[in-house]
Amino acid sequence: MKRAIPIVQVDAFTDRPFRGNPAAVCVLDQAADEGWMRDVAREMNLSETAFLAPREDGYHLRWLTPSVEVALCGHATLASAHVLWEEGYLKPGAQARFYTLSGLLRADRRGAWIEMDFPAKLEEPAEAPADLARALGAEPRYVGRNEYDYLVELGSPEELRALEPDFALLRRLTVRGVIVTSPSDVPEYDFLSRFFAPGSGIDEDPVTGSAHCCLAPFWSRRLGKSEFTAYQASARGGVVRVRLAGGRVCLGGQAVTVLRGELAA
Repeated sequence: MKRAIPIVQVDAFTDRPFRGNPAAVCVLDQAADEGWMRDVAREMNLSETAFLAPREDGYHLRWLTPSVEVALCGHATLASAHVLWEEGYLKPGAQARFYTLSGLLRADRRGAWIEMDFPAKLEEPAEAPADLARALGAEPRYVGRNEYDYLVELGSPEELRALEPDFALLRRLTVRGVIVTSPSDVPEYDFLSRFFAPGSGIDEDPVTGSAHCCLAPFWSRRLGKSEFTAYQASARGGVVRVRLAGGRVCLGGQAVTVLRGELAA
């Protein structure tokens, strides 16, 4: 009989269960077969499942959606760091270090929050794809693109909240996803966003840490500041603290464990 492997489900970028973005976290004794990891990610059927394998000075970390492996993921990294401390893999004051497809990522505890050090992902002005406005059901004020996503700025938070995209049209875009953003209409947040990635198997991601690696420099230019509190206005919703530090972005969030189990296969 195979040894049962622990798996933990965490809601990230929230301090309440059933909000934020859920991720499954699987801490392994050693690197696992890729086909098995893909099967587990499909079985969990969450936007991302994180797989960690130990190394001398940290952990190898891979993120898989039910459809594809991704190169950068914020909420599942936040969930992974939370699990390492919560389940006793790391001492309370130790730094979490992750070796990923996007290089070395670090996470530190900051009271009730976890702060992660990620690379900035700058966008540049881009020509809007022919069906982008029709797919979103809104006229962009600005369109940019980085190595992963399109970035679309809308004129108002009302437009952003009302979006009901045509996911079949969005699926045709040759990018990971589409970040949509607007100014905030409430004083506690500096800007709002939503993230759609049907081509990666996720129609709408509840809270997307990696999108804020693009949003931070974008809003820094517009607002003339380097620290923000952002809200991702999905149905679940989530809060991200964002700090631009040169070519890096510090992402802050909270996390809550909602489920512990074992993989028997």
